[in-house]
Amino acid sequence: MANLVDKLVHYGGDTRDVPPPRPEPGPREIRYRIVSVDDHVLEPPDIFRGRLPANLADRAPRVDRDEAGVDWWVVDDERFPLLGADALVTWEMTDKHLGPLNFDQVRRGAWDIDARVRDMDLCGIAASLTFPSAPWGFAGQRFLRMRDRELALAAMRAYNSWVIEDWSGRHPGRIIPQQVVWLADVEVAAREVRANADRGFRAITFSENPEKLGLPSLHSRYWDPLFAACEETETVIDLHVGSSSETLVPSSDSPPEVLGLLFNVNAFAACVDWLYAQIPVRFPGLRIALSESGLGWIPMLLDKLEYMARGGWSWDHAAIGPIELLRRNFWFSTYYDPRALPASAEVGMDRIMVETDYPHYDSSWPDTQDLLDPQLRALPANEIELLTHGNAEALYRFRAR
Repeated sequence: MANLVDKLVHYGGDTRDVPPPRPEPGPREIRYRIVSVDDHVLEPPDIFRGRLPANLADRAPRVDRDEAGVDWWVVDDERFPLLGADALVTWEMTDKHLGPLNFDQVRRGAWDIDARVRDMDLCGIAASLTFPSAPWGFAGQRFLRMRDRELALAAMRAYNSWVIEDWSGRHPGRIIPQQVVWLADVEVAAREVRANADRGFRAITFSENPEKLGLPSLHSRYWDPLFAACEETETVIDLHVGSSSETLVPSSDSPPEVLGLLFNVNAFAACVDWLYAQIPVRFPGLRIALSESGLGWIPMLLDKLEYMARGGWSWDHAAIGPIELLRRNFWFSTYYDPRALPASAEVGMDRIMVETDYPHYDSSWPDTQDLLDPQLRALPANEIELLTHGNAEALYRFRAR
């Protein structure tokens, strides 16, 4: 396993030779109304401005530009570069730039909400659920690592305020509000979830494996107050691949393509661990979405669960089994699974959603419609509606505009 941010920095290298941006794409033919359940935001430099208490404002995270023209996030006097890896839709794939750059060199839709909505309109994305960028951690791990706990909690609250007020609030019905969680204290985290549900948040982004962050295991029941708050408020728990800060890279010198190809293995591992921690047994109303999960591993998991039951492997809750929990409490996301989609339907066509992963390496933008069409066209109309937007709108209790 490897630290995701460290690997991205390594893959990016030191080159400042940023290629020219891709030609501006024209509008695409819109066949489907799409709600994408996995996209990302490259946080703009002003998100903390005016949102922290006065006694902490001068120590708020900020963006500095160095003499080489590279933008850095400065947090606790540590510097984290802005990386092309977080905005690869900026360039043609043959010209992809993984290394350091500045906001002026990134496609504006990666960090500006008005430009993002224009990019969504271009290919028929009615609404989008967005996760933080790699430097902040897909589950907001950066706040956990800040040395000053008071400053870190205030910064996390400021981040969530920016999400609900600016990122989601500027264009109602286009961005599903998702909060980061206070990972340092589960009781505080639970209170934040309840308070933020009243503000309109529909989801939290949480670590697929908090133990890898130096926190209590999923099996310890430490996190039960948070799960109870999510169940009570119907807040979806989104588990993004890589949110444990680790991802599978078999060799120390494996190229970036290996990381990308094995990303879905992390989703497989997370799903099994959450099942066997019996979290949805204790919280039957909990909604768990595996983000950037893919579908190919789901038939394998179903087969393995059936075979293990036949062989007498223990499952400590007789009233409901792991396959039933999988179908009741879990949702899955896809952007390209033409072979796996028919087989994965066994978990329920009401449990599968689509994503575009804008603005990352795997993004289907701006050709999302063309990518989905051959995968969906043979399905019944009602199933197409579920997959493209109906399941997401129902899960997140969010009507896209």
